[in-house]
Amino acid sequence: VGLCPVNVHWHLGTEHRSEGQYDEKGSGPHPLDFRLDEESDDDKYASRRRLGATVRQGLLCHHYDAADPKFTTEYSWKYCKDMEVGETYEVHWPHSAAGACGTKWQYQYPFYDGVFCKPGILSLGDEPAFNVNTKVGVEGQV
Repeated sequence: VGLCPVNVHWHLGTEHRSEGQYDEKGSGPHPLDFRLDEESDDDKYASRRRLGATVRQGLLCHHYDAADPKFTTEYSWKYCKDMEVGETYEVHWPHSAAGACGTKWQYQYPFYDGVFCKPGILSLGDEPAFNVNTKVGVEGQV
């Protein structure tokens, strides 16, 4: 209660594992060990590198089929940039009671800045009692 979203971000491949759904045995347009870094010669995917020097492919979905056009037909993305049809993504919406809810500063980067925006609401210790489990949450979608 009293939580608001403080950030939206996505991961290339899944960050969290679900055996038989998205894991090490999944597949996609790139292998599980696919990486992009600043020295990459692969210009087609170089723009997908965002905040870190290296982007690591996360875990992959079990439904990808390179022979099925729904996984390979190019799409003109309107809002999401540098996305690829057939790829697995995990999107997160962190929420916090200590966010700047309802203000122009509600969405912050990095997401920890939004989660811990207002002092005196979250406790990580004994006095006041630990309460992060009731004051912070994350919604996710694969």
